[in-house]
Amino acid sequence: MKKLDWYILKKFLSTFFFAIFLFTVIAVVIDVSEKTDDFVKSHLGFRRIVTDYYLGFVPHIVALLFPLFVFIAVIFFTSKMAGRSEIVAILASGTSFNRWLRPYWIGGLFLAGILWFSNQFLIPKAEQIRGNFEAKYFDPNSSYENLNKSRNGTGSDIYVRIDSFTYAGIYNYDTATKRGGPVFVHRVKNNQLIENNRAESMYWDTAVKKWRMDFVIRRSWPGGKEKVLMNSSETMNFDFKPTDLRKDKYTKDKLATPELIRFIVQEQMHGAEGVNELIVEKGRRDATPITVLLLTLIGAVVAGRKVRGGSGVHLAIGFIIAALFILTDKFSTIFSTKGNLPPTLATWIPNIIFVFVVIAMYRKAPK
Repeated sequence: MKKLDWYILKKFLSTFFFAIFLFTVIAVVIDVSEKTDDFVKSHLGFRRIVTDYYLGFVPHIVALLFPLFVFIAVIFFTSKMAGRSEIVAILASGTSFNRWLRPYWIGGLFLAGILWFSNQFLIPKAEQIRGNFEAKYFDPNSSYENLNKSRNGTGSDIYVRIDSFTYAGIYNYDTATKRGGPVFVHRVKNNQLIENNRAESMYWDTAVKKWRMDFVIRRSWPGGKEKVLMNSSETMNFDFKPTDLRKDKYTKDKLATPELIRFIVQEQMHGAEGVNELIVEKGRRDATPITVLLLTLIGAVVAGRKVRGGSGVHLAIGFIIAALFILTDKFSTIFSTKGNLPPTLATWIPNIIFVFVVIAMYRKAPK
């Protein structure tokens, strides 16, 4: 890389990290002021609050606003360069417009790579810290078991599809003891019930890492005749584990991408609702880094032109573009989770649209 590349990259990265640092401090201060009462009620010390909550909250807020602050940083320092006629001098020296954009490509790809890796593995760990703390101290009614309490209030009723022909239901399932009951398992073939299994209880056997059913009654109809078998205990090879039954509104955020993919496949097989939301989350982790690169290029093209009003005009244009991007992203997500829009397409629609925006702006940029 040449001096020009290092010069622009230094300004790019220093402006971005300084901006994201300042905003993170402001966000933490605001969050502390809003949650002071909750922290007092939790009876936790300063150290526990930092390690059990803010170690998860800070990465969460940084990842949430990462693309926006990349965009703002690019517009801010590029506008300053344009205002001082540095870009005019660079282009007048014989440097092509594409050559001038090279450090923006490098910086955008570098930051996009950081965000991609963080989205796949690091941010889910942070979300697990933040989600567990919020579910326990801020939002005790958010957990899956509390939202779906049974009539007697001791647990939740869970229904799953084990495979293409087998369906199961667990009544009064308690996530703490990993036990529930009564239980039914139905096997269906050609829209007819061919086997009906019932048990008084089912629990997770930690010794063999399998589900165990007690006082099982198995009914089947081979050849049109009823056959009844009774066992005091049976070990079942179900493909779900206790962790798969413990769901809350933070579940999709807590899972690293390999775990999320496995969870999506499992939920699709079980016929669960809300699978589109999981697929959107998986796609978002791959699409957001591309968004960083697109916004970097848009910011460079927009702010690289010297105009009256300087940085103010560039920032105004930048905020309008960012608002349009966010609206496009939100609408596509809602149409996917609440409608019939394919979730994979929903995550990529904003990027597809803004690819054409980048091309249009690039063609109109003075070179």
